Amino acid sequence: MRKKIRSVLVMLRECVAMSVSNILGNRVRSFLTILGIMIGVTAVIALITTVSGVSGALSSSFSSMGAGTLMVSVTGSDLKTGMTTDDLNELTEMDEIDGITPTVSLSARVSYGGSYQSSISVAGKNAYYFYTNDVKLRGRTLNIVDEDNMSYVCMINQDIIDDFFFGIDPVGETLYISGIPFYVVGIFSDENTESLASAFTGSSDILIPYTTALKMNNEGEVTSFTVYLADGVDSDTAADKIEDKMDAMFSYEDDCFTITTMSSVEDTMNEMLSMMTMLLAGIASIALVVGGIGIMNMMLTTVTERTVEIGLKKALGAIPWQIQIQFLIESFLLSIIGGLVGVAFGLILSYILCQVMGTTFVISAGAIALGVGFSAAVGIVFGWAPARKASRLNPIDALRSM
Repeated sequence: MRKKIRSVLVMLRECVAMSVSNILGNRVRSFLTILGIMIGVTAVIALITTVSGVSGALSSSFSSMGAGTLMVSVTGSDLKTGMTTDDLNELTEMDEIDGITPTVSLSARVSYGGSYQSSISVAGKNAYYFYTNDVKLRGRTLNIVDEDNMSYVCMINQDIIDDFFFGIDPVGETLYISGIPFYVVGIFSDENTESLASAFTGSSDILIPYTTALKMNNEGEVTSFTVYLADGVDSDTAADKIEDKMDAMFSYEDDCFTITTMSSVEDTMNEMLSMMTMLLAGIASIALVVGGIGIMNMMLTTVTERTVEIGLKKALGAIPWQIQIQFLIESFLLSIIGGLVGVAFGLILSYILCQVMGTTFVISAGAIALGVGFSAAVGIVFGWAPARKASRLNPIDALRSM
């Protein structure tokens, strides 16, 4: 038994040595064959690793934006179209909620002096919004008195200053929004307004009291608001309790509102990124298939060129599986070399892409295993047909070609 195992090991070692010798003896042809596999593996590794880095960066960004917040969107019912101020106050009294910020959006024509612009984004906010978001640059923020009185006051960002108040201090000036004069009380910064709500509704150029915004929209109820949770409260638990409370407000009718938590956003995002990764990996794998066809083509050529050698081996007693193993080893070596080189180039390319995009470079062991494993499988699958052809050659016909 030992002798048999030893003879097999010796045979395998000789097959590897002969395969390496044949690969080195046809350097140009071998290089071109390896190149196809290398390009395919490089593409797979680079795409999967880069997408993993982007996924991590997006998850971190979404987590920072949505930490301790929930987004509620109200579609309403036939009897109740939205949330009144009393409804919002009732929710605010819950132990799990620290505060609520309603969002009322409108697009308005804005003018000052002889200048005007259409479709300017205006958002209605309450005083709590400015308590939780440090956005004020100068002047004052909107307060509870502004809400209660539906005051015509506003805060503007730098874009409005550049468009209407170049070289002028805007605080204290009168800005016309949809033909209504608004007193500019302060300036806010867009850079500090990253939140789960802004991810869905986008940023606004002008902030006004939400009660004033409702009046301008001829509405009496809020259909979108952000819930800020108390410290240490789990978002999923809070969402369940808020849902129970709002179900009662809407007489337990179905589909009257949607509560978006950070976990649901992350799950959706991760699902989309996984689908995109699979799609990109599938496209990149086409290059591996093309490389496999190149291996098959080279091995078929090799079988034709080495017909005499195969005939002599079979005449000297070599059995078909030994011939087949020799050619399979050669195709496997070609593909695995291309796979390993492709992994190295893929990681380098992914690192460069991550640096350019400003995301974290993370080595994906799964991507490396996939690239190497796929390239090895390609070598075996596409090398099998030429190896089988070589093992089935008739030694007499092979020797006649001498």
